[in-house]
Amino acid sequence: MTVLVTGATGSVGRHVVDRLLAENVTVRALTRDPAAARLPAQAEVCAGDLTDPASVTDALRGVDKLYLFPVPETAREIVAAARDAGVRHIVVLSSSSVLDESGDNHSGEHHRAVEEAVRASGLTWTFVRPDEFATNVLWKWGHSVRAEGVVRAPYGDAPRVLIHEKDVAAVAAAALLDDERHAGQAYVLTGPEAITQRDQVAAIAAAVGQPVAFEEITPDQAREQMGRAMPAPVVEMVLGYLADAVAHPPTPVDTVERITGRPALTFAQWAADHADAFTPQTTRTAA
Repeated sequence: MTVLVTGATGSVGRHVVDRLLAENVTVRALTRDPAAARLPAQAEVCAGDLTDPASVTDALRGVDKLYLFPVPETAREIVAAARDAGVRHIVVLSSSSVLDESGDNHSGEHHRAVEEAVRASGLTWTFVRPDEFATNVLWKWGHSVRAEGVVRAPYGDAPRVLIHEKDVAAVAAAALLDDERHAGQAYVLTGPEAITQRDQVAAIAAAVGQPVAFEEITPDQAREQMGRAMPAPVVEMVLGYLADAVAHPPTPVDTVERITGRPALTFAQWAADHADAFTPQTTRTAA
């Protein structure tokens, strides 16, 4: 069996590659820059860009299953090319945000377009729908933790069911390995616990072995701060999630354990796995 992993150098894709190789699957890994991929030697690394469907045609030849990173603008073309190449099962990296059908959820509309393209293809599929990734904490807080040892954020008591990217990859790999069991399934994934932003910061401090302060700011202050790096619709989506979490705390689901046979990884484990990303450069150099 040959599996094409798109987005192979992403935070989830890398782990999908590793898991499939561990099961002796032939893995073809798609990336825009093979020279910079840093993927295992056992993987066949191919150049290609999902925003340019023609560049993916060669990589699809002889492929049985496809792990699809979500690019809605070209999803129909990529899926059609996969069908024409003989791919029989697609596992989509989607999002739990597709369950919000209000029409004004930026993430939901983004991922729903990909799911709809795959449904329309006639191929069998599995949708992997993680809730918020723990890795979001890196771009939200990484710089301020490294530079100042502080996190400034609104809604400190907002709990989130953050999921480790390794768990998303584990479920995706399981669906690729056993399409008969997982065909036609849409799996919502969460971490094993609802953990507040204050407690997330405490877990990061424990992981790096240094104090990290939490400073509460107002939603308007956060809007201005986040707007420097994020589109306005995404800023509003994130703030909305946090406000809603205070009023309606999310409940973890056990999908990861049901699919993989082990509990989902905690946020404390995620923080330990990424401690270097929060450690000041001077500390890393001294060590």
